[in-house]
Amino acid sequence: MRPTEIQADNYVEELNVKTKVLIDSFAQHPMPELEVFASQPLHYRLRAEFRIWHDGDDLHHVMFDQATKQKYQVHHFPPASQLINDVMADLLLLLKPNETARRKLFQIDYLATLSGEIIASLLYHKELDEAWTDEMKKIRFSLRKKYQIDIIGRAKKQKVLLDKDYVTEELTINQHKFTFKQIENSFTQPNALVNIKMIEWALDITQNSQGDLLELYCGSGNFSVPLAQNFEKVLATEISKTSVAAAQDNIEQNNIDNLKIIRMSSEEFVQAQQGVRKFRRLEGINLAEYHCKTVLVDPPRSGLDESTVNMISQYENIVYISCNPDTLKLNLDTLLSTHVISRFALFDQFPYTHHTECGVYLQKK
Repeated sequence: MRPTEIQADNYVEELNVKTKVLIDSFAQHPMPELEVFASQPLHYRLRAEFRIWHDGDDLHHVMFDQATKQKYQVHHFPPASQLINDVMADLLLLLKPNETARRKLFQIDYLATLSGEIIASLLYHKELDEAWTDEMKKIRFSLRKKYQIDIIGRAKKQKVLLDKDYVTEELTINQHKFTFKQIENSFTQPNALVNIKMIEWALDITQNSQGDLLELYCGSGNFSVPLAQNFEKVLATEISKTSVAAAQDNIEQNNIDNLKIIRMSSEEFVQAQQGVRKFRRLEGINLAEYHCKTVLVDPPRSGLDESTVNMISQYENIVYISCNPDTLKLNLDTLLSTHVISRFALFDQFPYTHHTECGVYLQKK
């Protein structure tokens, strides 16, 4: 089924099927009752990417059918937020008659927020010059009569900002408002309302925690910023320079005083912790001052490497957020020799697809 054809009436049935598949796939492990956190059935995505098709004087957002590989026009995209749908239509109307702005345009990426801010990134097969900048400023001026919008131009070895390259998201988590800088072309959780449920679940299972928290793959602080309230201190790692810079801003904007971010991969942190290597990036941070009894990991689809799995197995409590149940199961094969699973959750970040986001809380035997 094409994303443009999804029906909200089918959502509960689709989620029930996904739930059963997940329960069956973990049947070989001693799992507690699955907690299921549903999505909105429509307009749940805050990120969307479309190819642009030129048809004479006309211009269309298009996608490609996964089965036939044939392109089809997208005039309305039910998975995306209403804000993205509205901007899609208005932006194309302004681009169509503008030869400078539309020429060699081949893709538009949208990043929206619950707070009402949005960025449109336009990708080109041409060098962007002052004439392009002048025309896009006119288009942005028109759009800003209705939207809190920024526009970015991208071409080979070029990134042209008309203003800024980030949006500020506001998430209300357990009745407390947090703000997050989200930078264009960096990872953000695509389904913000389900992301709130993920964070609240993590807060629930770690309430009354003793000691400090270590988080690996912290991104821009999506979990570590709100979770800091449950711990004495938090030490978080992230390899992306862009995400680390955003995380530092998010720490400051949310007045968090017990959280430090270091730019390291999980593999590097294991080496630092074991004394295998020394890192200049750790100057001013004494790892011995942290008494982390809980570790949170939110790895990529490939899961955790063997050395990281062995390292986190030494912690009393493990919060494992997974975007790939298959690699989660592989990691659990090792972790269940030292821990038991006390909580198990499904977060439906991607409705109407087979993709499943899981949360597992493990405690030392």
